[in-house]
Amino acid sequence: MIAAFAVSTLFLASYLTYHYHAGSTPFEGQGWIRGVYFAVLIPHIVLAALILPLALTTLYFAIRKQFAKHRRIARWTLPIWLYVSVTGIVVYWMLYHLS
Repeated sequence: MIAAFAVSTLFLASYLTYHYHAGSTPFEGQGWIRGVYFAVLIPHIVLAALILPLALTTLYFAIRKQFAKHRRIARWTLPIWLYVSVTGIVVYWMLYHLS
Protein backbone atom coordinates (compact mmCIF):
# COMPACT_ATOMS: atom_id res chain seq x y z
CA MET A 1 0.00 0.00 0.00
CA ILE A 2 2.91 2.32 0.65
CA ALA A 3 4.19 1.63 -2.88
CA ALA A 4 0.72 2.39 -4.30
CA PHE A 5 0.64 5.62 -2.29
CA ALA A 6 4.13 6.55 -3.53
CA VAL A 7 3.23 5.91 -7.17
CA SER A 8 0.01 7.88 -6.77
CA THR A 9 1.98 10.74 -5.22
CA LEU A 10 4.41 10.74 -8.16
CA PHE A 11 1.50 10.70 -10.60
CA LEU A 12 -0.20 13.62 -8.83
CA ALA A 13 3.02 15.65 -8.82
CA SER A 14 3.65 15.01 -12.52
CA TYR A 15 -0.02 15.68 -13.40
CA LEU A 16 -0.06 19.02 -11.57
CA THR A 17 3.32 20.04 -13.02
CA TYR A 18 2.20 19.18 -16.56
CA HIS A 19 -1.08 21.09 -16.29
CA TYR A 20 0.63 24.05 -14.64
CA HIS A 21 2.84 24.41 -17.73
CA ALA A 22 0.50 23.15 -20.48
CA GLY A 23 -2.86 24.42 -19.24
CA SER A 24 -6.10 22.62 -19.88
CA THR A 25 -7.50 21.03 -23.03
CA PRO A 26 -11.15 21.75 -23.86
CA PHE A 27 -13.42 18.85 -24.79
CA GLU A 28 -14.37 19.25 -28.45
CA GLY A 29 -17.04 16.54 -28.64
CA GLN A 30 -20.57 17.62 -29.54
CA GLY A 31 -24.03 16.26 -28.88
CA TRP A 32 -24.91 13.65 -26.26
CA ILE A 33 -21.27 12.60 -25.72
CA ARG A 34 -20.53 16.05 -24.29
CA GLY A 35 -23.06 15.40 -21.52
CA VAL A 36 -21.56 11.98 -20.85
CA TYR A 37 -18.06 13.51 -20.69
CA PHE A 38 -19.09 16.07 -18.07
CA ALA A 39 -21.13 13.47 -16.15
CA VAL A 40 -17.89 11.48 -15.76
CA LEU A 41 -15.57 14.49 -15.32
CA ILE A 42 -17.40 16.36 -12.56
CA PRO A 43 -17.60 13.52 -10.00
CA HIS A 44 -14.02 12.57 -10.95
CA ILE A 45 -12.78 16.06 -10.04
CA VAL A 46 -14.77 16.25 -6.79
CA LEU A 47 -13.67 12.81 -5.62
CA ALA A 48 -10.06 13.38 -6.74
CA ALA A 49 -9.95 16.40 -4.43
CA LEU A 50 -11.46 14.33 -1.62
CA ILE A 51 -9.14 11.36 -2.01
CA LEU A 52 -5.95 13.17 -0.97
CA PRO A 53 -7.00 13.86 2.64
CA LEU A 54 -8.70 10.45 2.82
CA ALA A 55 -5.57 8.64 1.65
CA LEU A 56 -3.34 10.63 4.00
CA THR A 57 -5.63 9.90 6.94
CA THR A 58 -5.84 6.21 6.06
CA LEU A 59 -2.06 5.96 5.79
CA TYR A 60 -1.60 7.89 9.04
CA PHE A 61 -3.82 5.46 10.97
CA ALA A 62 -1.97 2.47 9.51
CA ILE A 63 1.45 3.90 10.39
CA ARG A 64 0.25 4.67 13.94
CA LYS A 65 -1.09 1.09 14.18
CA GLN A 66 -4.60 2.35 14.86
CA PHE A 67 -6.04 -0.42 12.72
CA ALA A 68 -9.68 -0.07 13.78
CA LYS A 69 -9.68 3.56 12.60
CA HIS A 70 -7.64 2.59 9.55
CA ARG A 71 -10.18 -0.07 8.49
CA ARG A 72 -13.12 2.25 9.08
CA ILE A 73 -11.78 4.95 6.77
CA ALA A 74 -10.14 2.54 4.30
CA ARG A 75 -13.62 1.15 3.51
CA TRP A 76 -14.32 4.54 1.93
CA THR A 77 -10.84 5.37 0.68
CA LEU A 78 -10.27 2.29 -1.48
CA PRO A 79 -13.46 2.43 -3.58
CA ILE A 80 -13.13 6.18 -4.08
CA TRP A 81 -9.46 5.77 -5.04
CA LEU A 82 -10.37 3.05 -7.54
CA TYR A 83 -13.22 5.14 -8.98
CA VAL A 84 -10.95 8.17 -9.43
CA SER A 85 -8.28 5.99 -11.06
CA VAL A 86 -10.66 4.38 -13.54
CA THR A 87 -12.56 7.56 -14.39
CA GLY A 88 -9.25 9.38 -14.88
CA ILE A 89 -8.42 6.94 -17.66
CA VAL A 90 -11.94 7.29 -19.10
CA VAL A 91 -11.70 11.11 -19.06
CA TYR A 92 -8.29 10.98 -20.75
CA TRP A 93 -9.58 8.58 -23.42
CA MET A 94 -12.67 10.69 -24.08
CA LEU A 95 -10.67 13.91 -24.23
CA TYR A 96 -7.92 12.72 -26.59
CA HIS A 97 -9.50 9.87 -28.55
CA LEU A 98 -13.15 10.81 -29.05
CA SER A 99 -12.78 14.28 -30.52
